[in-house]
Amino acid sequence: MNASQRNEQAQSLGLLFLRVTGSLFLLWVHGLPKLLDFNAQLQLIEDPFHLGAHLTLSLAIFAEVLCPLLIVAGVLARLACLPILFVLLVALLVVHPEWSVAEGQFGWLLLIIFTSVFIAGPGRLALNVRLPGVLRYV
Repeated sequence: MNASQRNEQAQSLGLLFLRVTGSLFLLWVHGLPKLLDFNAQLQLIEDPFHLGAHLTLSLAIFAEVLCPLLIVAGVLARLACLPILFVLLVALLVVHPEWSVAEGQFGWLLLIIFTSVFIAGPGRLALNVRLPGVLRYV
């Protein structure tokens, strides 16, 4: 194995690690609690766009449960990053604008992780490599 192949393999492993750990962290800390305790979360969720608590929570669950699972699998990973990035930006800039960087550091770190996955894509160790045409790159 030459240096170029080792570098490509290291990049693929790095992207796999980034997307799997970031996605599982988001799923575990935010997504599953919302999904498993839906009724209690309805009372707690912020509704900055006045869509109603039920729709707002459903959209948050979509972004924090389904999208991370797609990213872990490497299927439509770039597309799946968009709802996550939207939810993070709304949380940091609209719902909690008073937070300092220290108070919002978890959100900012997730924003960095999912922006990186959005830019770089899921890497070669993903199921998207089996998709036809443009779907392979979304």
